[in-house]
Amino acid sequence: MIALVAGQVAVRRPDHVVVETRSGIGYRLNVSAETLRHVPAAGEAVSLHAHLVVREDALTLYGFAAEEERDLFLLLLGVQSVGPKVAQGILSGGPPRDLIAALARGDAKRFQAAPGVGKRTAERIIVGLRDKVGAGSGGPQAGAGDGLRADDPRSLAREGLAELGYDPVEVEELLRDVAGDTPEALIAAALKASRR
Repeated sequence: MIALVAGQVAVRRPDHVVVETRSGIGYRLNVSAETLRHVPAAGEAVSLHAHLVVREDALTLYGFAAEEERDLFLLLLGVQSVGPKVAQGILSGGPPRDLIAALARGDAKRFQAAPGVGKRTAERIIVGLRDKVGAGSGGPQAGAGDGLRADDPRSLAREGLAELGYDPVEVEELLRDVAGDTPEALIAAALKASRR
């Protein structure tokens, strides 16, 4: 796994950079507009965190100015209907802390501003990632896949209610005062309370 690429900027384009390492190998890394702001001019030294996406027909390397941005990229890839290009488009909208703040606010429009993100996908992102990034605590709790509470009953209940067509704000209201040990129990209690 390629986790970091360091060397000299050989090419700097709007959607990618090529970094030539000391061994003389040039690595092309797709980058967000946010990361590109931190990449110096050609000929200057740079160090980028990296993630390799393996597909049947391609190996694509993505670069990130900050490890926090890479962690958010990996979390976004875990959301249904979000692929690498869409995730990169979302990250192009601003610094990772802005994205985390948008998750905390349930700001679906912030995500819909990215190419390829509609209302349903924006809501899935908010419901799926709000707890995982510790929205409100200032950053991701851990790297993607490091025990990020994907099996938490309340998180699963949020996803279930979103699939039923509730928006993130409604989901939070429905789950606010209900109790249950399983996602099913929480959803049932939330739906029961909504009928009152």
